[in-house]
Amino acid sequence: MPCTRDDLESRERRVLAPYAQFSCETRGRRYSEPPPEWRTQFQRDRDRVIHSRAFRRLEYKTQVFLNDTGDHLRTRLTHTMEVAAISRNIARALQLNEDLTETIALAHDLGHSPFGHTGEAALNSLMKNHGGFEHNRQSLRIVEEIEQKYPLFPGLNLTWEVREGLIKHSTAYDSPERMREFARKSCSLEAQVANLADEIAYYSHDLDDGLDARLLDERELCRAGQIWDEASRSVRREYGQLPDECRRYFVIRCIIDSQVKDVVTTTEANLGKVQPRCADDVRRFPKPLVHYSPARRKLNLQLRAYLYKNLYYNPEVHEPNLRAVQMLEELFYFYLDHHEELGDQSRKRARKVGWHRAVCDYISGMTDRYVTKEYHRLFGLELARKTAL
Repeated sequence: MPCTRDDLESRERRVLAPYAQFSCETRGRRYSEPPPEWRTQFQRDRDRVIHSRAFRRLEYKTQVFLNDTGDHLRTRLTHTMEVAAISRNIARALQLNEDLTETIALAHDLGHSPFGHTGEAALNSLMKNHGGFEHNRQSLRIVEEIEQKYPLFPGLNLTWEVREGLIKHSTAYDSPERMREFARKSCSLEAQVANLADEIAYYSHDLDDGLDARLLDERELCRAGQIWDEASRSVRREYGQLPDECRRYFVIRCIIDSQVKDVVTTTEANLGKVQPRCADDVRRFPKPLVHYSPARRKLNLQLRAYLYKNLYYNPEVHEPNLRAVQMLEELFYFYLDHHEELGDQSRKRARKVGWHRAVCDYISGMTDRYVTKEYHRLFGLELARKTAL
């Protein structure tokens, strides 16, 4: 007999902790739909995210290095997949709902602008008198309004729990937008896990990309903080001398493992003290229960400071991003003056949200390469080349 939604929900009851978010207890969707037959509600959400156009566009959006900089450097899509994998591992260890955690992780960057956080800052500045721009809020707008795939409702009509996880997503890069619909002090443990998994992924994998691009040096990393030094010593003790690529891979693997272990151990201790009886007990608690130990947090702050100084603001990374943002800004003002150049959906949306927001939506949804292509088309190839130099 096929495995039905009822079977899957019963399995959750047997396996998950009492404070996990059970799919059968979802607060539902904005627009009523018949329940899925072979999937839980959160599994349906995951599939809708993966099949969205915004998800596919992440392949050509910047993580740290501009898209097309190198074949092995991470994009916003590969980063998202890595966050989802780490999220599932932590959720499984804590007996939380893996499907909900993974869905939030897969959707957390849907609203990200082209050209990474530099592009986000530029759009926020351009929109300062029109509500600003913040990619977590934009992710929510995409799944609630902008995606147009279904005949009976706008957006993807995701469950309340996934949308809560998106608007309250908050890492060192992010400033979450608090909304009345999601007014609880905290969010689900599953959403908290996705937050920490995002941070674990970009700390460790930005290191990997920085080393691969030869902008970071292993000896300097060992001197700059304990995280790399401890992991490097551990790999050397266990495996001896390894080829450079293999050694770096295993050092970063050790860093991820130690981060995950620290989060799981610390969170388990927190849950033991608070003893929440259900998912809403977690939401009522005044601060997150999923976090690093104080010692690990201190080490991560050391690593973050090193990455900002030596990678994110390295001229080879920062200056191309700034030049790319100039194209983005010029496109923004051009579209404000030439509404006919926007797509049909954007022009329709402008009647509801205004031209500034419609233009912002249009540009924030672009990939890095489409911004460049549009700039070439509208301003001429020679001018675009000068901007890129």
